[in-house]
Amino acid sequence: MTASAAFDLSGQSALVTGANTGIGQAIAVALAGAGADVVALVRSDASETVDLITALGRRCTVLSASIESVDSIRAAIDSAFEQVPNLSILVNNAGTIRRSFALDFTESDWDDVMGLNLKSAFFLAQAFARNWLAGEHAGASRPQAKLINVVSMLSFQGGLRTASYTASKTGLLGVTRLLANEWAARGINVNALAPGYIETNNTTALRADAQRNKDILARIPAGRWGQPGDLAGAAVFLASPASNYVHGAVLPVDGGWLAR
Repeated sequence: MTASAAFDLSGQSALVTGANTGIGQAIAVALAGAGADVVALVRSDASETVDLITALGRRCTVLSASIESVDSIRAAIDSAFEQVPNLSILVNNAGTIRRSFALDFTESDWDDVMGLNLKSAFFLAQAFARNWLAGEHAGASRPQAKLINVVSMLSFQGGLRTASYTASKTGLLGVTRLLANEWAARGINVNALAPGYIETNNTTALRADAQRNKDILARIPAGRWGQPGDLAGAAVFLASPASNYVHGAVLPVDGGWLAR
């Protein structure tokens, strides 16, 4: 296989949750740039993402759905496979965060974050794998399926004022490894992408806090916050044939944060 073929996603389709903005949008556009059509599973307007992907000559199908309940998740994934038969990539990107000191953390802030970041991600993966495995009769010519869970630096560290986010992202990394153990032999690669401190809506409060922003920048060897586009190459790698023998791995894209 040539180097260019190893990263070629032509003829494949990828479903990306939360593809309307930030990291999800950047990953969706990167996969389209590598040749994939995209299904954007979102709860809000994704017209900008559609425009960016169609400008690359790829198709972007928008599925507007809530993924808080297992029933809605299964219905959304079933619909995606009905509309896009060659769907073989899932990027579990959608997530949320709540910030409060542990002594003040509320049950609702715990449940909201754990529900979306961990429970929904698991059942999205389950529904995706069930649908993909149901097409096993398609034979050896179809590509391996690729499942990418977007975790976090807080999958490795405790952080501050993010109890449920830390718990959910630590849990999602564990689930990534479990699913890799169960599904690797069935043609599904399950890996994780761990963004560092990236300029997105979720980090607005941190960047607006002068002291916290200064402290974060002081620890990043690259000397800057990451941009969503910095994740593009890593996402394409994990979605492509180049990673066919990579299972249960986590790829940090953090400007060197974990090395400090």
